[in-house]
Amino acid sequence: MAKLYFYYSTMNAGKSTMLLQASYNYQERGMQTLLLTPAIDNRGEENAVSSRIGLSAPAVPFHAAENLFMLIQSLRETHPVDCVFIDEAQFLEKQQVKQLSDVADELNIPVLCYGLRTDFQGNLFTGSEQLLAWADELSEIKTICHCGRKANMVLRIDANGNVIKQGAQIKIGGNDQYISVCRKHFKTGMISRRYDELVLEGFDE
Repeated sequence: MAKLYFYYSTMNAGKSTMLLQASYNYQERGMQTLLLTPAIDNRGEENAVSSRIGLSAPAVPFHAAENLFMLIQSLRETHPVDCVFIDEAQFLEKQQVKQLSDVADELNIPVLCYGLRTDFQGNLFTGSEQLLAWADELSEIKTICHCGRKANMVLRIDANGNVIKQGAQIKIGGNDQYISVCRKHFKTGMISRRYDELVLEGFDE
């Protein structure tokens, strides 16, 4: 029986790179993959999943109101689909997560979702909240804070490097607007290491 998977992390942990590698692994074994990406995310190539290290692959964009079960079922009628990959899964709507679970349960196609867990205020995104509830398997993709601890939060910053604590939950941006940090430095709003105050710690689980 196929499963719904959620691979979550904070910013810059290599989610898209891992998605592209996993898709390649399927294709290398003669299977066909379908990559879906939210149309709202316009940072990279159009109609593609792109990673920070330069990898990319064609993808089908979807909108917030789109029925993903019907979309995948329709695409499967013209091309084989052995596995579905969802990039930036935090932008999924509540009903879309349910639709993806139907893809796994009714179409027997594995669905692998990659996305952020929390926003710049420490709150769950809608898509992430629903995936944490509905996914068969959860897996954390880890990266580190400037102090060496595991980074599990993200700070939003302005053009001058000041931490922003208020605003819309969704604001598309990259390293110029977001910094991944541990919980301690999320609380204090510390965006970079201060060598006179902080001893670099080893990465801990």
